Amino acid sequence: PPGGWAGAAAARLSLSGPVTRSDFEAALRGIDPHTGVSLARLGGKNQNHTAGWDVTFSAPKSVSVLWALSDAQHRPIIERAQSAAVTAASTYLERSAAFARRGKGGAIREPTTGLLLAEFDHHTSRELDPQLHTHVFVFNLAPRNDGTWGAIVSRDLYKAQKQAGAVYREALATELERAGFAIERTSSNFRVTTISRDIERAYSKRRVAIESAAEAHGYRSAKGMELAALRTRGPKRDVSRQQLFEAWRAEAKVLGFDLAREELIRSTSREGHARSVPANPRPVMVANVRTERPEASVPAAIGKLSNAARALDQRASMPGVAVELAQRERLTKRRRREPERQ
Repeated sequence: PPGGWAGAAAARLSLSGPVTRSDFEAALRGIDPHTGVSLARLGGKNQNHTAGWDVTFSAPKSVSVLWALSDAQHRPIIERAQSAAVTAASTYLERSAAFARRGKGGAIREPTTGLLLAEFDHHTSRELDPQLHTHVFVFNLAPRNDGTWGAIVSRDLYKAQKQAGAVYREALATELERAGFAIERTSSNFRVTTISRDIERAYSKRRVAIESAAEAHGYRSAKGMELAALRTRGPKRDVSRQQLFEAWRAEAKVLGFDLAREELIRSTSREGHARSVPANPRPVMVANVRTERPEASVPAAIGKLSNAARALDQRASMPGVAVELAQRERLTKRRRREPERQ
């Protein structure tokens, strides 16, 4: 889906609605997309400007599976909960970690009035499992209290990312509870109880690949897991949402999982009413996910079912994005000269 503008700085630039390529690229270079006025002096060694950071907020796997297997009436409820949680986390970053640089070498650190953000919602992992996550691009550009603009202090963002992830998960859990979903909380995360851990693992093929690579290469640290993720990172595939929903439903059928049945079981169990459904809330599973090879019944868009793996608890991450300003300017000038030579 197209991205959307967010943050107090976006409002100051009158940026709202869908993110266009031209507006995004202008903001990357520190230019007001509407007026073309340069908002901040961009520099750095060799004129390489750090244009911003991608802060990713990923829902617990049980939430993603719930979204994937829900009907068209209930799926938007989960999407709205994700959006509200991302807004809560982004607001936390604006209020707690948004500082601008000023002076020679950016030595002076000043508060800002907000951040310039572009949010992009994605719904799948690279293995085409359901994985609700939002990329919040934080531009390296923010308004100071006196109305001027400057580059921001990235260290404060990095220090705040763990707490931002906690704010996001707490807000997401609260929103889902308000919508009527049963939540099981831990000290740092939560899960939707309707989705069993076996089903979570079956839709976590990306995590299985990363853990297998980590074990093969002896990676144990967080940095090692990042390397394992890079080693197993395949290209993204373009599959229609309708194909994905059909594939996910087929996968659930092979696993013997019926979301409507599970919700009925847990709902009647909470209310204490007499039930005509089996007392065991566990879905009827195939004999052994490791050996039954049910993938033959699943559309090719999804591929193999996973081996057992723990559910992925993704914290916020923020890789930097750099723009080679000088190189791009030289390339533009060269292209302008080529017609003259001809």
